[in-house]
Amino acid sequence: MSIAESFERVQRAYADGERRPLLGYLASLCSYGALVGVATAVGRQRGTRLPERFSAGDTVLLALATHKASRLVTKSSITSVLRAPFTRYEEPAGLAEVKETVRGHGVRHAVGELVTCPFCSGVWMAGAFTAGLVLAPRATRLVMTALSAVAASDWLHLGYDAAKK
Repeated sequence: MSIAESFERVQRAYADGERRPLLGYLASLCSYGALVGVATAVGRQRGTRLPERFSAGDTVLLALATHKASRLVTKSSITSVLRAPFTRYEEPAGLAEVKETVRGHGVRHAVGELVTCPFCSGVWMAGAFTAGLVLAPRATRLVMTALSAVAASDWLHLGYDAAKK
């Protein structure tokens, strides 16, 4: 039995008649692994040493920036142009956010899931920011600080609106 036939058998057994893009998920996982590998190779080639630990401040900054970046990529009206090849607009989903459904099959469907799910894309964002903290800490902290400020501003806007009611 070939690898393709074996994968198809696993796909059928796993999906039980549902359309689940396992091959697309595999491509996404391989892409993520390749990007981590490239970041590692760049770090090694430059002689960059991993920090002993990250500070509590960096961890909070990382969390807030990851949250905001993943919301911007997956839900923001303005970034819908980036998601459009993989999604279909459904309706507004709150303040400056939209609800979209995934379209397509295989890799296109898997990418659609990634770019519409803040939980899924958060892993990619956190990975990129973490690599940035190792390879280019000053620039990365600058970007993370700006994103964290926007996240805090969002919460202040929501709190202000709630207080008016």
